[in-house]
Amino acid sequence: MTEGAGTTLTDYPRPSVAVDVAVLTVHESALFVVTVDSPRGLALPGTFLHPGERLSDAAHRVLQSKAGIAALQFHQIGMFDAPDRDDRGWVLSMAHGAAVPYGSLPIGVEVVRVEDDRPSQPLAFDHSDMVVLAVEDLRRRYASNIDPSLLLGEEFTLLELKQLYEVVFGNRFPKDTFRRHVSPALDGTGATSVAAGGRPAELYRRKVGAVLPETASALLRS
Repeated sequence: MTEGAGTTLTDYPRPSVAVDVAVLTVHESALFVVTVDSPRGLALPGTFLHPGERLSDAAHRVLQSKAGIAALQFHQIGMFDAPDRDDRGWVLSMAHGAAVPYGSLPIGVEVVRVEDDRPSQPLAFDHSDMVVLAVEDLRRRYASNIDPSLLLGEEFTLLELKQLYEVVFGNRFPKDTFRRHVSPALDGTGATSVAAGGRPAELYRRKVGAVLPETASALLRS
């Protein structure tokens, strides 16, 4: 059939449409991604779009049914459309990304460590590439705002914040330099926290509406 020859949608071949969700978390000073068992091995939670269903609805559905995760905020990070990406046929997948505190995940959920921006174990289809995109997206958001996915609690010390950012960006930051660059986006609480055997450290909150200065973004991405 030549281009433009069809008169109805059924005159054209149509791919199946799927959604896959890369849920990132930080645990024991490392980055992890949520995975599920599939006939092709470990995979991201994914499903085919049902008739009349929005992509976001399908993402919510699969997270609940396959990973036991409910009410998660996520967003689209990219369309994966290689014609041969799925050996079952022509399947387009809209990848979604999210990041949540490890403690909010259901008990027993399966996670795979992310090393050098990729899963440390092979994932089915092109899901490892989706994780790479999710990590890039996470870093882009964290370079603009203080812990926008609330991986830390409402209050935290600068050391806890620095350690989190070192995991997210896979880099070490000088203590004083990090403090200087992120302080404009923080509010001190006046309260302190004492770690085991340590000295009291001031607790901070995210400053409402504040974004990190360009100098901070450059530091984090360096």
